[in-house]
Amino acid sequence: MKDGKLKTVYVCSNCGETSPRWMGRCPSCGEWNTMVEDVVVPEPKSAARKAAGARPAGVTSLVADRLSSISTTEEKSRIVTGISELDRVLGGGVVLGSVVLLGGEPGAGKSTLLLQLCGAISRQHEVLYITGEESTRQIKLRANRLKVAQENISLAAETEIDEICGLIEQAKPELVVIDSIQTMHSSDVSSSAGSVSQVKECTARLLAVAKAHEIPTFIVGHVNKDGAIAGPKVMEHIVDTVLYFEGDKTLPYRVLRAAKNRYGSTNEIGMFDMTGSGLAEIENPSQLLLEGRPLGTSGNCVACTMEGTRPILSEVQALVTKSSFNVPRRTASGFDFNRANLLVAVLEKRAGYFFGSLDVYLNIVGGLQLDETACDLSVCLAMVSSLLDQPIGDKTVAIGEVGLGGEVRSVTFLETRLREAQRIGFNKAIVPKHNLKQLNVKEFYGLELVGVSYLREAINAIK
Repeated sequence: MKDGKLKTVYVCSNCGETSPRWMGRCPSCGEWNTMVEDVVVPEPKSAARKAAGARPAGVTSLVADRLSSISTTEEKSRIVTGISELDRVLGGGVVLGSVVLLGGEPGAGKSTLLLQLCGAISRQHEVLYITGEESTRQIKLRANRLKVAQENISLAAETEIDEICGLIEQAKPELVVIDSIQTMHSSDVSSSAGSVSQVKECTARLLAVAKAHEIPTFIVGHVNKDGAIAGPKVMEHIVDTVLYFEGDKTLPYRVLRAAKNRYGSTNEIGMFDMTGSGLAEIENPSQLLLEGRPLGTSGNCVACTMEGTRPILSEVQALVTKSSFNVPRRTASGFDFNRANLLVAVLEKRAGYFFGSLDVYLNIVGGLQLDETACDLSVCLAMVSSLLDQPIGDKTVAIGEVGLGGEVRSVTFLETRLREAQRIGFNKAIVPKHNLKQLNVKEFYGLELVGVSYLREAINAIK
């Protein structure tokens, strides 16, 4: 092949694996129909040799700073956005020079969230908003609807990455928003916008500018049909933070979750309510998720899960009914399906409740995903309550992990969970007996703590 000649390769849009020919299945990640054609221009060998021999040995303009001389004070390294739910997920604010990738389903509210972020920060800092999907007039109309401050926000509709980087270096704003990375393209890459090569090259250039000038940059990324951010995985590796904006389209609630965060925990979540005037913060999610729940109905139990440092009370619903099929159905929404089957087996073997010919349906109200084992006890009690058609007390919360032997095991942050239940107004809590040894029961005035060691004891406590 001659120097400078175009070369066609096939790149996996899921993991970035390259192949000289098309394949139906990626040999690296195993995904089907993800190999897309890409055209690259290889660097001439003569130019590469010339560049390698142009620098004399031991000569460089690079200067290294001593680690002890670099400042890390919070007031100099972070920008507090003023949106507390976003600051919580980011770890206390936006770190200078950080690159944040925000993904989510179409219509989830990504652009709305970032425009409100620009309005909150622009009261004290200069902001540059680059749009590749809308015109500046459309952004203006949305800003008027959201009633955001507009004095220190600059808008530009551009998709050429070199022009964008030049504008950033010239204007030197204190925050940059790119909406979205799939619409950006570089003239040095011959493929079309949104391809693996273009997304990777544009992200790398924005990262270089952000690090060189310490300008925090937010990048909007589209998602594929599986919910993951579209484009090569290397894009998620090189950025500092990856955020997912999730939410059921039938519900107004939105959850902001960090999948990667170099400057904070990935366990924190932020909750928002989509209203006609934009996204509103939900500062008390427990109260919101428990509103309107049926009282005096069997099959309902309240669980408490920890999302980072925040305890959230959520309602667990179970429906156990006679099956009309030879093989009974098992479904779980918001709870791990395999874990639910495990708990059904424990109830049959250790507690003596038969579910073999019955359908079991589990639902977590509010769209939350309860991945924590501390919610096992509330799921078991909800299933038994539905099986016996016996309601659990409306002011009762159950916390505990259930083992294969039917034992109720200790959980972490029990005191924090009980404080939340006490604040909401619950008067009874079924908890692991081993945890009670570490608590001062007198501090939980008005909250009856029932310690149990086995699942049978917990079931007897609700009868």
